[in-house]
Amino acid sequence: MNATTTTPVTIIEADEGFIDSVMAVMERAFDPAFGEAWQREQCLGILGMPGVWLTLGMSGGEANGFTLCRMIADEAELLLIAVDPAVRNQGIGGLLLQNAIMRAAHLGASRLHLEMREGNPAATLYRRFGFVEVGRRPAYYRGKFGKPFDALTFTHILKDIADS
Repeated sequence: MNATTTTPVTIIEADEGFIDSVMAVMERAFDPAFGEAWQREQCLGILGMPGVWLTLGMSGGEANGFTLCRMIADEAELLLIAVDPAVRNQGIGGLLLQNAIMRAAHLGASRLHLEMREGNPAATLYRRFGFVEVGRRPAYYRGKFGKPFDALTFTHILKDIADS
């Protein structure tokens, strides 16, 4: 699946030095009602681990989206993906997701997994890029006032992608 965008975006590899940009996008992108956003310390903690990579979607010198992924053995996981609400529905999420899929495949992953809150509209994007729902964790997320939300697990089989 090819992603196109209406906003000129450059995807760059990033590291801990970009944490302020990541946190700025995170703050705008994740509604606190659902309890999905990570804290700064969580992001910094995982960025130092082997097999973890961070990419930013940059436009006009500003980060407007990011992905945080990790590779363990021959499987990869999309831990976080976020796009600033001010530039959503312009193809940036698709570019970031496509980049994560291609990077995981080129690193030798056989699958790319992700988990999301049930009801998250991003499910449409994931399905469009070949992800299939494979599991559910009841009441995994705790939103505002303790309201529970199920987590849905999706997987994308990556065979033959690295060669394309």
